[in-house]
Amino acid sequence: MRSPGVSARLIGGILLALGAAGIALAWVGGPSVAAGDQLVIRMRYSAFSETRVTAVVGQPLQVVLVNDDPIDHEWMVGDEAFHERHRTGTEPAHATRAEEVSVPAGERRLTTVAFREPGVYRFVCHLPGHEAYGMVGVVTVVEPPAS
Repeated sequence: MRSPGVSARLIGGILLALGAAGIALAWVGGPSVAAGDQLVIRMRYSAFSETRVTAVVGQPLQVVLVNDDPIDHEWMVGDEAFHERHRTGTEPAHATRAEEVSVPAGERRLTTVAFREPGVYRFVCHLPGHEAYGMVGVVTVVEPPAS
């Protein structure tokens, strides 16, 4: 005869596995943004609210960056060479490039970027210590669907 504890443990294990699978699927996909839609990324506790985004080659990606922190942040998106330049850069603020946006404490900014090549592009806050603290994310850029 089976004890009730075995059954409960089995069900608990199944639920745990299903939950982990759901988290893994959410982690891989991330929000997809249709042409003309806006993606809102909030900055709070030195973290981005969205860390995985999917975009389409050649389609503008409008991003609303909302800084809910009492300190400044930035949203820098590009390939690894881009980020290496910015890790050692000396620009205190960014205002004119869509891929380089400074967001003062308590403020919001709108930017629109369009990627020319498919791939994985990281976005990072390069203010001192923020990247090491985990203020990073990725945009996965895919080819447009075949028509």
